[in-house]
Amino acid sequence: MCGIVGVVGKSPVNQLLYDGLLVLQHRGQDAAGIVTSEGKMFHMHKAPGLVRDVFRTRNMRSLPGNMGIGHCRYPTAGSAMNPDEAQPFYVNSPFGIVLGHNGNLTNADQLKQEMFRLDRRHINTNSDSEVLLNVLAHELELTATGVQLDPDTVFKAVANVHRRCRGAYAVVAMIAGLGMVAFRDPHGIRPLVIGRNETDQGPEWMAASESVALDAMGFQFVRDVAPGEAIVITEEGEFFSRQCAEQPRLTPCIFEHVYLARPDSLIDGVSVYEARLRMGVHLAEKIRRQYSHLDIDVVIPVPDTSRPIALELALKLGIAYREGFVKNRYIGRTFIMPGQSVRKRSVRQKLNAIPMEFKNKNVLIVDDSIVRGTTSREIVQMAREAGALKVYFASAAPPVRFPNVYGIDMPTRRELIATGRTEEEIAREIEADAVIYQDLEALKAAVREVNPALQEFETSCFDGKYVTGDVTVEYLEDVEHRRNDKRDQAADEAEDENATV
Repeated sequence: MCGIVGVVGKSPVNQLLYDGLLVLQHRGQDAAGIVTSEGKMFHMHKAPGLVRDVFRTRNMRSLPGNMGIGHCRYPTAGSAMNPDEAQPFYVNSPFGIVLGHNGNLTNADQLKQEMFRLDRRHINTNSDSEVLLNVLAHELELTATGVQLDPDTVFKAVANVHRRCRGAYAVVAMIAGLGMVAFRDPHGIRPLVIGRNETDQGPEWMAASESVALDAMGFQFVRDVAPGEAIVITEEGEFFSRQCAEQPRLTPCIFEHVYLARPDSLIDGVSVYEARLRMGVHLAEKIRRQYSHLDIDVVIPVPDTSRPIALELALKLGIAYREGFVKNRYIGRTFIMPGQSVRKRSVRQKLNAIPMEFKNKNVLIVDDSIVRGTTSREIVQMAREAGALKVYFASAAPPVRFPNVYGIDMPTRRELIATGRTEEEIAREIEADAVIYQDLEALKAAVREVNPALQEFETSCFDGKYVTGDVTVEYLEDVEHRRNDKRDQAADEAEDENATV
């Protein structure tokens, strides 16, 4: 999960890119980067850390130009990132290209081998985004007929990228001397939207992961980038688009609506906020149908994502809704923190219970999902320490039983609390009196009710069905082995550091 933004403007865009990344900070807190274009020269600054910490006044002054792209990142491998893997990435051949990528390529290893043996290109990091950049650069080199590029050449190159690359990718890129390119994988797994701003000098264009970035910058939402589509916007502001995939099929990641996206975003014609309200309705219906024997006094959300879900659930059940947890907004989202020990320790720093809302009550705590169970267990314990008589725990998402390989940090089965456990066993693991999960079909219905045109979704973490069709058991085992190796290496490094201290 990352945030990407690109702007073709009529005046310097460094502040627009910075502000856009701030709005998308929830999508990645590990690193940030901006590249601007001034004539045929790129200016870049990127580093590990939050957007506000990476960019100082001196950095912003060194980013002139009326066109640029930005990226905020977190590592999908689940461990502390290599600073060299901060994006955007740059390659100087054939034309000078920078690229920011949200998603994950499932055939990155195969492509790396092809890059070395056939394409004669060197990959300098372990990032699949650098692989994607070099595939695009190589295809542009093969497609171009001269020193000048045009949109038609770019579209042909992107079509070849679609033929070679597998997995999830929403991309913003800049090509020196041409303009900005935005494209989305043929399944549209990760979101990408386009906005426009009218000025006296002509239209300005913005591409971003979520529509909130457009809203905050004063751009008017135009539409989502279609799955398989590529958009080229020249430095002068001319807009070109083409479908570049042979068989595009919209199957967006449903977890965007459950957890990842901001509630004020509009993704693939779906208001994230409205979808979460509908999740609350469906969850209330299940509780009324199957758990009417539970004596619930109060419904309390885990802030912030689950608030609209819990509010609508309480309304439908006729039960009091209360804010029982206070969130420290200066602590990172625990779900995307690298390493289980860091994640567990940060829960108490992030949340604090209000005792009067728990004391002598049977409490239904509502969260967007239960992934590893570490956070859920700590929250249940906090509720009991605050005086709750019974603690029931409801998840707006179904049980997460399978790895996600399309850019979300939950790659191993052994880390997922729902893998191989019943709901009763999960309740015992997190020390709750009962655990209630949303049904998968109900979750799909909640999103589909907001936009009936959406017929399919990427739901692999719930049902193990991977829409790209190339994810095998062997692939998943390899991902797990790599993650375990990285975790062991990180533990060894921490032990060595402690010993030194």
